[in-house]
Amino acid sequence: MFFYIYFLRPPLLEVLPSSPVIITPQISNDLRTESFEDSQDLFYSWSPAASSEDNFLNATKPVKLTTWRQANAYKEITVPSPPGIRDGQSWRLILSSEPQRYSINLEEVYGAESFGQAPFPVISMPIQFKKNANQNRGKQEKIERHYDFTVQNIGQSRVDLALRITEQTSFDLDKKIWDSGIGLSSWLVSLAGKGDTLSSAKIHLRRALFSSTSKIIELGAGTGVVALTLGALRSVFIGNEDEVDNGCLITTDLPSAMPLLEYNCSVNSHLFGRPNFRPKPEVLDWDAELPPYTEALRGHLDAIIMADVTYNTTSFPALIQTLARLITLNPIDKPPLILLGYKERDATERCLWTMVTEIGIHLERVGERPGAGGAPVEVWVGNSRHHNSISLSGPCQE
Repeated sequence: MFFYIYFLRPPLLEVLPSSPVIITPQISNDLRTESFEDSQDLFYSWSPAASSEDNFLNATKPVKLTTWRQANAYKEITVPSPPGIRDGQSWRLILSSEPQRYSINLEEVYGAESFGQAPFPVISMPIQFKKNANQNRGKQEKIERHYDFTVQNIGQSRVDLALRITEQTSFDLDKKIWDSGIGLSSWLVSLAGKGDTLSSAKIHLRRALFSSTSKIIELGAGTGVVALTLGALRSVFIGNEDEVDNGCLITTDLPSAMPLLEYNCSVNSHLFGRPNFRPKPEVLDWDAELPPYTEALRGHLDAIIMADVTYNTTSFPALIQTLARLITLNPIDKPPLILLGYKERDATERCLWTMVTEIGIHLERVGERPGAGGAPVEVWVGNSRHHNSISLSGPCQE
C-alpha cells in the first residue's frame, strides 16, 4: 500500500498577492478510504508555473508547514505566498513529506522494500496572484505528481527521465493514480535496468517490451502512468539507431478517460524519440467487440499490460472475453505475454486467476512492491498456452 498527500481543500485558482493560500492537506491511501495512521511532517515549496514543455521545477527552499496527524486532518492551513510575489504571477504549491523531494522516484534506491514507504508528494495547478483576484472562480480541480527515474541507454550512459501526470481531484476512478499503476511502473524501471540475473519469465517479458518492433496494448490505462513509463524506458533503452520502426504502444480505456489520458500523453511527448515509443490513447470497451485499430496487432501482439483492473469483479467476464479476443489475434503457437499489476482489495478478486485458466492463461508471480505496509502491489507474468473457445463463467461469487 502507498500513501498520498493531496488537497482535501484545494487552493483557489486566484489569490490576492498579499493573502496567504488556504488549504487542507490530507494523507490517505489511493481510494481515500484509509488515512495515514502516523504523524508526518509536511513541507511546502513554491515553483514558478512553467510552460507545458518545461519539466524541471525551480522550486523555493522547502519549509516545514505542519505536522499532519489524524486528529488535525480537517484543519485549514495557511501557506505564506511565494517570496517577492508580483501581481499577475502564477505559482505552483508543492507539498512533500521529505525536504527536497518534489517527485516520486520510481527506482529501487534502497531496494524494492524501500519504495513508497513515505507519503508521495503532490503539486497544485498554477495559482494566479493578482490584485483583482476573483475568488469566486472557485477551487482547483486537478493536481500533478512528478515521477523520476534513471535508465542506462544503449551507449551505457545514464539518462534521467521525469514524467508529469495530472489527476482529477474528483473521485472518478479513471482519473487518478492507483497503487498498482505506480507499483508496476517502478517494477518496469527495475526490469529495464537488470541484465542476466533474471528468471526465464522476466527474460521473455523484457524481450517483448524492449524490442523496437514490439506491439503492446494496455487495458484500463486510467491516467496513463504505466504506458508513459514504459514508453519512456523504450525510447532510451532501445534508442533511435534501429531503423525498424513498426512497433506500437496502445494505451486504452473507456471514452470518459480519454481527455485526461490524451493530455498526459501529450505533455510528456518530449520523452519519446520516435512515434512508435509514444503511447497512443484509444477507446476499448470490454463489453464490445475489438475495435478496428486492433487489426494492426494481428499476428504480432507481443504483450498485454494491465494494472488495477480487478476492483470490480462484475467486470471480470468482460475482461476475460477481451483478453481472449486479443490473444486470438496471434497464431496459437505465438501467444502474447501478459503483465499484471495487482493489489488485493477483496479476497473475491482472486477468482480472476481461476477465470483466466478458462482461456489457457497461466500467471506466475514475479515481483512485488510492499510500499508502506498492508497489501503489496503484486506483479504477475503469464501467457496463453492454448486458444480455448470463449465459454466463460459468471462474475465472482461473494
